[in-house]
Amino acid sequence: MRPCITEPMNEEGVTRLMEYIIITGVLLLLMIVMMFSVNASLMEGPANKLRYHAFVDIGNGVSTRIVDLYVIAPGNGTIETKFDIPDDVAGKGYFVDVWMEGENRAGQAIQVQGGSIKSKVAIAGIGATKGVVGNTTGAGWNMIQYDSKGF
Repeated sequence: MRPCITEPMNEEGVTRLMEYIIITGVLLLLMIVMMFSVNASLMEGPANKLRYHAFVDIGNGVSTRIVDLYVIAPGNGTIETKFDIPDDVAGKGYFVDVWMEGENRAGQAIQVQGGSIKSKVAIAGIGATKGVVGNTTGAGWNMIQYDSKGF
């Protein structure tokens, strides 16, 4: 009988292949996690901050237009004006609501809201004397109407 000489198996090629597969899997997992977190932290956060400040600017602009119309409003009669505000902010639409605070109508505010972001701006100067109500969106032309008879 001949003695059987056995050599240890060379598993070096399989070991390297497994190493590459494991490293690739870990890197793919990290890449997937980064894709979700980068969108939330680097894109949504700054876009929401931009939306809030744009909403404050839009609220101030609408408030100014309302006060300007009140200044030139006739004692008897009606007046109306059209104005334009941005159609969207950071790619999303929004709503503008004008409403009275409290039961005695002592204060009025303009609330601009889009999704979970909202800003509130006071109407300066006319809240106690004239009631202002209404709503609009950013799409198209918007109108402010004044009637001396009230609402």
